[in-house]
Formats: sequence, C-alpha cells, structure tokens
Amino acid sequence: MNKNDINILGISCYYHDASAAHLSNGEIISAFQEERFTRIKFDPNFPINSINSCMDFADININEFNCVAFYENPNYKLERLLQSYKNNSLLNIFQNTKKIKNWIKDKYNFLEEFYSYFPNFNGDVYFVNHHLSHASAAFFPSNFEDSAILTIDGVGEDNCTTIGHGLNNQIKILEEQKYPNSIGLVYSTFTSFLGFKVLSGEYKLMGLAPYGEPKFYKLIKENLLEISENGEININLDYFDFNSNKKMYTHKLSELLKIKPVKENDQITVDHMNIASSIQKVTDEFVLKNAKYSLKITESKNLCMSGGVALNCVANQKILNKINIKNIWIQPASGDAGNSLGAAFFAYYKKYQQRRIVNKNKDFQKFSLLGNEYTNDQIEDTINLYNLKYDKLTTNKYNIISELLSKKNIIGLFNGRMEFGPRALGNRSIIGDPRDPNMQNKMNLKIKFRESFRPFAPIVLEEFTEDWFNFSGKSPYMLFTAFLNENKKINSINNYKGFDKLKFIPSKVPAVTHVDFSARIQTVSKDSNFNLYSILYNFYKITGCPILINTSFNVRGEPIVCSPKDALACFFQTDIDYLFIGDFLLSRKNQNIESIKKEFKKFDLD
Repeated sequence: MNKNDINILGISCYYHDASAAHLSNGEIISAFQEERFTRIKFDPNFPINSINSCMDFADININEFNCVAFYENPNYKLERLLQSYKNNSLLNIFQNTKKIKNWIKDKYNFLEEFYSYFPNFNGDVYFVNHHLSHASAAFFPSNFEDSAILTIDGVGEDNCTTIGHGLNNQIKILEEQKYPNSIGLVYSTFTSFLGFKVLSGEYKLMGLAPYGEPKFYKLIKENLLEISENGEININLDYFDFNSNKKMYTHKLSELLKIKPVKENDQITVDHMNIASSIQKVTDEFVLKNAKYSLKITESKNLCMSGGVALNCVANQKILNKINIKNIWIQPASGDAGNSLGAAFFAYYKKYQQRRIVNKNKDFQKFSLLGNEYTNDQIEDTINLYNLKYDKLTTNKYNIISELLSKKNIIGLFNGRMEFGPRALGNRSIIGDPRDPNMQNKMNLKIKFRESFRPFAPIVLEEFTEDWFNFSGKSPYMLFTAFLNENKKINSINNYKGFDKLKFIPSKVPAVTHVDFSARIQTVSKDSNFNLYSILYNFYKITGCPILINTSFNVRGEPIVCSPKDALACFFQTDIDYLFIGDFLLSRKNQNIESIKKEFKKFDLD
C-alpha cells in the first residue's frame, strides 16, 4: 500500500452483532460480521475474526492502519447505565451493582482487549458516539452531498433517536431523543411479549402484523406512549422494564391488553396478530413524523437513515408513499454491525478532514457485497474433502440453473463476496420459483425450519419492477415493501381471518406475496449482481416470470453461511434440492446424506 494512504479500521462490538470494516482513502475495502465466522448468531464479542479477515482481504498488517475507530463512547454508555439504575429500589441495588461491575469488566475496556491482540499497534484509537456512527454509516456511503439524517434504534449510550444534517464531509446532530423514550425498545418489548426473541424476532413481529388489524392502536396510544407532531415520543414506564434480563414489560401491560404474554410453543391467536398490527402502526407513525420533521428542520429534499428501526421496510415504504421526498438512502447494515463502517467514515472525514467527492448516480456501498470470497480451487477442495458427487458447470450454467428452478427445484447459491448486513442479496441465498403456491410453506417448514406465516422476499429484474409492483426506482438492498399491481392479483382474501389467509393464493407469484399483497422487493441489475441477474434473466426467458424467491442461505437460529463448509452443512441438513457453489453443482440425489449430516453441527432454532 502507498505510504500516503489513509487506512482506518472500524470496530463495533460488545452489545450485539459485532463487526469490523476497512476504509482506505474513503473507499470501503471490506466489512465483516463476527457471527459469520463463529456461527453464533449476532455474536457480540470482540471481532477478532472479522479484523483478521479485513487484514487478509487487503493483505495488510495492523500497523498499516492509521487509526482504529470504535463505534461508541464507553464513558457516555456507563453514565446512562448508572442513571438508569439510580432510582431502583433497595432490593435491586445488589443485583444492579453486580450488572454494572460485569459490564465494566466485560465491555467497558475496549482498549485492553484490542491491545491484548495487537500489542504493537502504533496508530491512533478514535472513539465515535453511537448515533454519530449510525449517522455516518447512513450519510457518507450515500450519493447525496446534502441530506437530513434520521437514526432510530433501541438505545446507544443515552440516545434512541437523532436527527442530523449531512453536508459534504460534515455531520451535525440537531436534535436527540434520549433513553428511555425509545420506539425501538417499545417494538422489542412487544416482540418479547408475543414470544419472539429480542434482537432477532422483530422481523417476525413485522411479518405477523398484516394478518391482524390495529385494534389495540388506540389503547396503546392512550396508555403506553405519546408521539408529538414533531415525532417526539414519551413513554409511560409503568408498563415497561427495560432493565430486566428476563422481559421488557411489567405485569401492567398484560393487564391492559387483557392477554397473557406468549410463551414458547403457545399458539398464536388473532389477538396476537392484532397486537402486532397495532404496534407496527404506532411505529409507522413515529418513523413518518420523524422523517417529515427531519426534512423540515434541515430544509433538505434528501433523507438518509440508519439504526435498527431503519430495517423496518414497512415503515420505510410509508415515507416513500406519504412524504414529498426527492431521494432516500438507507444503510443496508443499519443495526450495530453497520456502525463499524460508520465509525471508520466519521474518523476519515472528521479526524483527517478529507474532502468528500460524491457520485450522484451511484452510492459507495458496493451493493453491500463487502465480505470474503472463495476461488473455485478452494471450493473444490472442500467438496472433495467430503467425497461428494458434483458437476462442474462451464458453459450454459445459467440456463441449467434456471431450468432447474422452473421445475420447482430449490437451489442454494454461494458465489462471489459475502453480503454485509442482515439481508442475503444473491451471493449467500436460497432461491426458488415464486409461482408455486406450495413453495412458501415448503421453504418455511422444510428448508428454513421457521414459522409458516413468515413471508419470502422477491427478487425482480429491475426493468420489470413497475410491471409487477407499485414501486418506481431501485431497491437493491431489500429495504422497502411494495404492493403488487392489481393485474397480478388473482384472489381477494378480505373475508378470511388470521392464518386462514395462508390457505388461499393471492397472486400470480403467491410464494413472495404477503397476505396484504405486499412484498419486500429487491431489484436486480447487471451492475448490482451479474451472477444473480443472469440466473433471473434466463428464468424469465423460460417462464415469462421476471421474479424469483430470495431468502438467506441459513436455517432459523443460524447466521448466513460464510464458507463453503457452512454452505455444505446447511445444504445437507435441509431439503434444498441443489447447491450452486462457485462453478459447481451438487444434487442431493445419489449422495450419502445420513453419513454426511454427521459431519456438520446442527443449529438450535431460536
């Protein structure tokens, strides 16, 4: 590397979804999530594997980094923890003191752990406030010179929501909403109340919401929280206990709703669906009001977003539908993983005062394909290690894959660089035919081992998006929902309630259409992902349908696959029909499945 290069290593860890990112002269070189290597979902621990992968990918050592940027300020975080326990009863003093001591021991001393791995590092260490990391991850990779910036999450240090303004190479935070007034924590509370796991089950709550009606919305607004016209939220803490390790709500919430909290293996009822619908409506309202207010006070026509709530694609679509906005860009890794990227960007522009040059036609996220990749030789060595039968595809490989898809086969895809963020965007994906009315149930129950009500996302050829969906523009990161066009619907299900809606075919692509005719779309072009585009285009030529199912290559409870070994493990422990890995095609047929399964770890479902 050139001695004048500015290399920055961004690190996020200790809360959830640890990660590391490498920035060189303002360009994203690589970014990794620790869970992909350790196979522990949302692994919060110091991301040594991710850091080493950043160095391996660029072939540099730790002392070629000018600076290490950490995603939050531990001093501010400790202040918030102390304050949140300050007024607790005497009975809880010992327990809370123990919690704080453990937090200081395990999470506070980032420097000690970093230097234990890299004792000879001679660069700078730079601490960036949590929501500044989110804001930087949202604004600096975007293609906007000027933008309002909205960050919404559970809590970082003491902030839960911030509004900022990005202009060229600078970000200024204009307004803040502080703990405990957090829509993210409210959403997670209802995730917990409905029996889903906090920090991973929020997607399930969002997927459950369309089965119900917002019948609890008024009750929630009259008792639990208030949202001003400017989007400021005030929470009634009588119903919440955010400091609890076991749950995030008090007994009063159950009494108010007149419903018991859902326990594992409890049957989900229509009332539970209505609760999900209601809290989604509250969240939509909060996000919409804050987006409007952000644009107002910054006098900008552009909006950037990050933070865990920015992954709520239903709320994001409300912004597009209901606000006069010119452009919107959302960080694909909007959770804490993306903050390694944000911290590195903030250090580059703030500490080193570098000029920012914007390409108005293209963002700098590189379609979030920022992870590692494997050569055909490496893949073939792994396949041969397990004595598997395979074919090497040279010519017509996209025709072969598309033909298999058209015959209702389900295929695992493992090609190119791994995605950064929670969405599989075609390089670590499972794909299938969306026209098959049985495909959603089959993939949920026999491939993903997850709840049957959860919808799948469609990938659509960019040039056909408006033919099928009420959506204009591009959506390469799968961060918006869109409604199916009327001429693609073949049934109305308004007369059915709850999960009975699953029994009926609502569209020409039933496997990717939710019960309200919405879909979380990913648009695909040659530029965004040539391999995926080629498969999809050939499928279109065969079937006349420019859409495929795309879901992440993993099972419930497992991180997205990272290595060829991970791909093989997932392939042989599910009912995926074929694995297209590098240039190799493996079929489940004629393999010694039971013997192979013993070679791989089985994941516990979350």
